[in-house]
Amino acid sequence: MPKREDKPAVDRGEQIQAAEREAARQRLLAQAEADRIPVEETTRAVPDRRHDRR
Repeated sequence: MPKREDKPAVDRGEQIQAAEREAARQRLLAQAEADRIPVEETTRAVPDRRHDRR
């Protein structure tokens, strides 16, 4: 039969893992935002007319 003391340790470990996952998620979101290029700074694509034989 498991001790009552074992359960909080497992819950604490799960809490730590959840906090680490959330911290990693926040780091990824921050990095993605830093790497993002705003729409205003992009150029409009121009169609390639080399193969247009009119």
